[in-house]
Amino acid sequence: MTTPIPVQPVIMAGGSGTRLWPLSRAGYPKQFLTLTADRRSLFQQAVQRLQDLAAADIALAPPLTIGNEEHRFLVLDQLREAGGEPGTVVLEPAARNTAPAMTLAALQSSEGGQDPVLVVVAADHTVADPAAFTSALQRAVREAAQGAIVVLGVTPDGPEAGYGYIRSEADGAKPARVAQFVEKPDRASAERYVADGHYTWNSGMFVVRASVWLAALERFRPDIAAATQTAWAARSTDARFVRPGQAQFAAVPAESVDYAVMERCPGSAFDIRMVPLAAGWNDLGAWDAVWQAAAKDGAGNAALGDALVRDSRNTLVHATSRLVGVVGVQDVMVIETPDAVLVADRARSQDVKKIVATLEAQGRTEKTLPRKVHRPWGWYDSIDAGARFQVKRVMVKPGASLSLQMHHHRAEHWIVVSGTAEVTNGDKVVMLSENQSTYIPLGQRHRLANPGKVPLEIIEVQSGSYLGEDDIVRFEDSYGRK
Repeated sequence: MTTPIPVQPVIMAGGSGTRLWPLSRAGYPKQFLTLTADRRSLFQQAVQRLQDLAAADIALAPPLTIGNEEHRFLVLDQLREAGGEPGTVVLEPAARNTAPAMTLAALQSSEGGQDPVLVVVAADHTVADPAAFTSALQRAVREAAQGAIVVLGVTPDGPEAGYGYIRSEADGAKPARVAQFVEKPDRASAERYVADGHYTWNSGMFVVRASVWLAALERFRPDIAAATQTAWAARSTDARFVRPGQAQFAAVPAESVDYAVMERCPGSAFDIRMVPLAAGWNDLGAWDAVWQAAAKDGAGNAALGDALVRDSRNTLVHATSRLVGVVGVQDVMVIETPDAVLVADRARSQDVKKIVATLEAQGRTEKTLPRKVHRPWGWYDSIDAGARFQVKRVMVKPGASLSLQMHHHRAEHWIVVSGTAEVTNGDKVVMLSENQSTYIPLGQRHRLANPGKVPLEIIEVQSGSYLGEDDIVRFEDSYGRK
């Protein structure tokens, strides 16, 4: 009986998705959002697609996620919601692009002398035909098990200038041999590539044995290999989280997989192959891509949320918190969130990042955090604010608690809307149920916990001279925050 191929799914989940502002923000980026008719986030869709890889000749490990420290509990929560075993989460101390991230995945999966085939995908892509996607990846796995480096090339449906291209050559019954990687071309070059028939879009998905990737990186970028190894040797482990050494990882050169290795492989001793992917793939890199992937009416309009579209064509409306109506527009994007609205020409969707850059230059919080902020214990939604007051709606997960803390500049009133609250207020601990309330004086040590089996929701009214989130002194915290 043939031994199944050991496969380690790897999900790259560290992106910031700035071109999908205002819905995607650094504190809650696009991979964790629901951007399609599927009720699951893009990250959860990626998890499900990889779970479907299992076959008689493929032994599938739980997913390995590469993310960052800020999103660690988002990753775990969404993995649990997706079902199955959550797997290991490697937390990058700093953004160093995809080559170091993939190297961390190879090092982690090689623990104990293993040498699995890595199936490396991004957390923010969509696929219209999951069965075709699974078939292509399984074919890539079987090729990579023989020692090849395999890339998935998307069959172009037009001269898209926003993607890199792969030129490949037929090689009998085997997947095509890659001859060249081409960076994002101008429009005229893209049209030539599509007409040529030997070019596919570079999906950014790679399938390769861990040992082959490490050998290729050592051959082409020994500086990245050595620096990442040093950071890995200084790693620490906390439950499912693995953290490379912070100072050591900061010294790792930042580089993409394509630049570091893939573009150097054609013509080398490494066998690099392309498996074609015709599965309705989209990387949702900007709002125009969301429009392309969405279901549309007869006039080409796509509406998500509570939206009314009249006498308009080829328009995207994404409503998050209220009714949005548009009349008489064409090729326009309207993206509504509780604290920011974007209106743009659909052809200029790549330029949304200019708005984000301006927000950053001005130091505005709308760049980083949405109004509804997710925390490891639940979330809070800042529903109103004014001089010396702020009102928040707070949800605490069953069994979770906030830190034991105090504030120098504000007092708080808590009103239980639903569920049961365990409130530590100074040296007293009381239980509050629906419609009951309490007052937390300025300077008082306090904690909010949910001892029940259903979510706890409260309304929190803050009052004082300063209401910033940095006015928190933590004494105890279940999540390692200071």
